[in-house]
Amino acid sequence: MDLRTTHILLFSLVALTGAVPVKYLDCGSAVGKVSMVDINPCPTQPCQLRKGQSYAVNVTFSSEVQSDTSKAVVHGVIAGVPIPFPIPIEDGCKSGISCPIQKQKSYTYVNQLPVKTEYPSLKLVVEWELRDDTGKDLFCIKFPVQIVS
Repeated sequence: MDLRTTHILLFSLVALTGAVPVKYLDCGSAVGKVSMVDINPCPTQPCQLRKGQSYAVNVTFSSEVQSDTSKAVVHGVIAGVPIPFPIPIEDGCKSGISCPIQKQKSYTYVNQLPVKTEYPSLKLVVEWELRDDTGKDLFCIKFPVQIVS
């Protein structure tokens, strides 16, 4: 093993051991089951999201259906009002998942949550859905965050 490969492997192991599962609520995973949610970096909860930064969101779930496609829909819920939260890639099949999604198989969905500098500093709940090709939720999770300067 060369030195570069060793460094990449070591960095990957350090990143994995530093990950702490995030507390979340299932908000209606109709055709799937979530087993773990990880946001990186998020050393404390609620996760403090710094303006101008981007955060890796990883959701491990199993599917109860087959689906040719998947689409992510994200909202910030402020005072009970869902506000669309744009993400760079809505296509779940381009976010760590090999499509078609198979029934009874486990998947790790990976995407970025960018926090724009113009967002206000506040506490809110992020609602993240991944929908199958019929519009049903493979997963729906909610987790609290705080946007900070």
